[in-house]
Amino acid sequence: MTQLPHETAPDFDQPIAVLKHCHGRIRKQLATLDKLLAHLPEFGADEQARQAAAAVLKYFDKAAHLHHEDEEQDLIPMLRAVAQGEDAATLQALAPVILQDHKDMDALWQDLHEQLVAIAEGRSSVLSASAVQRFSQRYSSHMDREESTMAPMAMRLFSPQQMAQLGKAMQARRGIGEAPAGASSVGEAVADLRKDYGQASLNENEVMDDPMLQFTQWFEQALKAEVNEPNAMSVATVGLDGRPSSRIVLVKQFDERGFTWYTNYNSRKSEELQNNPHAALLFFWSELERQVRIEGRVERTSTEESDRYFRSRPLKSRLSAIASQQSAPIGSRAELEENFDATARQAGEDPARPGNWGGFRLVPERLEFWQGRRSRFHDRIVYERQEDGSWTRLRLQP
Repeated sequence: MTQLPHETAPDFDQPIAVLKHCHGRIRKQLATLDKLLAHLPEFGADEQARQAAAAVLKYFDKAAHLHHEDEEQDLIPMLRAVAQGEDAATLQALAPVILQDHKDMDALWQDLHEQLVAIAEGRSSVLSASAVQRFSQRYSSHMDREESTMAPMAMRLFSPQQMAQLGKAMQARRGIGEAPAGASSVGEAVADLRKDYGQASLNENEVMDDPMLQFTQWFEQALKAEVNEPNAMSVATVGLDGRPSSRIVLVKQFDERGFTWYTNYNSRKSEELQNNPHAALLFFWSELERQVRIEGRVERTSTEESDRYFRSRPLKSRLSAIASQQSAPIGSRAELEENFDATARQAGEDPARPGNWGGFRLVPERLEFWQGRRSRFHDRIVYERQEDGSWTRLRLQP
């Protein structure tokens, strides 16, 4: 099952040609889906099938939504601004159909997505012929509609300056070229940075009753996906003045008791937790388009737990914990290095845990699981602990 080579894409100074080129790539992916349907019953999820499924996933997860945004956020609004008479009437009838097509195609894609993921991972060789047919037919009729009406209208009505404006907007959406017109700085251009999500969904009827089991499942999936530092989490605390502060730390253990990390007990976060033992954690796994927000009360780990973890650390990490008065000012990096060297000379090969260093555990009272979805219409499922220790679960609006 061979993949057709990509044709050379036109430049963005021809934005309508770029949009038509996108249609060509979509048709090739639809053809790959048809070939995959015929291939799977005979050969199963072999290497060719896995590569084909991965290619289709990559395009419709990462590229197709940019094409939709080109039309929704730039092409259609620009046409509305210049169309008159019969063109305006045609556009008034056509634009709602185009926008509804995008929503329907996104929904149809979700039906195929999980099947293709399982094929790409070699876990399944099942691909619904009816789902492929509905998806392909909807996309094909949608592209025919645009190519017969909207693209010719843009070619007739847009001036060279408007074509350049459209091309620049499409470039900026893809993170290439100059900042969009009107953005006088990087700080202003950031408003135009967008990434749509569509890898997965989160259904309240499918998540686990226990949020810690749900977290464990997501964490294991983050490990499998080789997420960059899946154990990194933001810890937010509040000072006596009511002002919040946050920092990234690494969770070192999680179980039914809560989420544990280790630090210097004289640090800023430790002092804030001493005065206000409530905190919030945040895990963000961008590769999976997921985040988990956790709120609760913080307690210190036992002396035995802190000792056990301290002994498990590499020697230099233990020496760093002893040498550093975390969060306290110091004159220079050289002075910091001198403190470390002095500590290394005095501490020996098996230094004991200092009394001002140990663990904290956040006992969760609220966990929210967030799954990115298309058009910022995200899935949010929240768990809240009740007085008897049980958990309630409900969906929140995005």
